[in-house]
Amino acid sequence: MYLRITVTPGAKKEFLEKLSPNKWLVSVKEPAEHNLANTRVCTLIARELSVPPSDICILTGHHSRVKMISVLT
Repeated sequence: MYLRITVTPGAKKEFLEKLSPNKWLVSVKEPAEHNLANTRVCTLIARELSVPPSDICILTGHHSRVKMISVLT
């Protein structure tokens, strides 16, 4: 499964919002430094989908707010 994620790093509140089945909006408290925000995004998505974080892989957008994520099922 592929997800298109728009991330807001450094937010005051963390939340996950499904705009459509494959398009999500994610806000995380971690800053966009040293891969902290990307790691937290993967953790939140894994928790939401009830899969281990190791099954979440960022395909594109490592340095961008818009990311394409693969979820192994």
